[in-house]
Amino acid sequence: MNEKRFKRLPRHIGIIPDGNRRWAVKNGYEKQDGYRFGIQPGFELYRLCLELGIQEMTFYGFTIDNTKRPAVQTRAFQKACVDAVQNLANQDADLLIVGNTNSPLFPPELLPYSERVKFGRGLMKINFLVNYGWNWDLSCSLKNTDAKFNGNLANTIASADISRIDLIIRWGGRRRLSGFLPIQSIYADIYVLDELWPDFKPEQFYRALEWYQEQDVTLGG
Repeated sequence: MNEKRFKRLPRHIGIIPDGNRRWAVKNGYEKQDGYRFGIQPGFELYRLCLELGIQEMTFYGFTIDNTKRPAVQTRAFQKACVDAVQNLANQDADLLIVGNTNSPLFPPELLPYSERVKFGRGLMKINFLVNYGWNWDLSCSLKNTDAKFNGNLANTIASADISRIDLIIRWGGRRRLSGFLPIQSIYADIYVLDELWPDFKPEQFYRALEWYQEQDVTLGG
């Protein structure tokens, strides 16, 4: 499968990699074990997007609400996020992590990436939402000055450096955004896959792109 199959591609893709815990239970593991099996699929998808020339990707790591889960699960998805970023350091990407860094639940190993960091040739922007909350994100606009606002709320939120999303792909069958970047997602097309994230296959991604070909992108016009 190559780029010529697609008459157009989304510039920015959002990824909601759901179903890790359900996959773990289904395969005889403890719920928290599912997160470590969700790391490799992310890199497979990154490489596919790089080959196609996708300019920007945003991955949902974990939310502020997720930290209400049992402590053993919280530690597991925190570790999975740290491991993913450490592996990404060997790739070609511009990484930005967005999340509440003032919280003790934000992994301290990821603090250096709260401002964009270039790895290798920086061929693609990669945004990773870690300890992220939509309310936290939008509340940051209240702390910014009117000068920075300049008639555009998107300039003042915590995730202001993340651009508008064209396509959101959600694994795991849930038909909801779960607080995923509400400003940037406002005109995004959303494709839901029933497969659980650790069962990722390239064919699933291509299926989403084929569906995207037929969507009428008007941005409200």
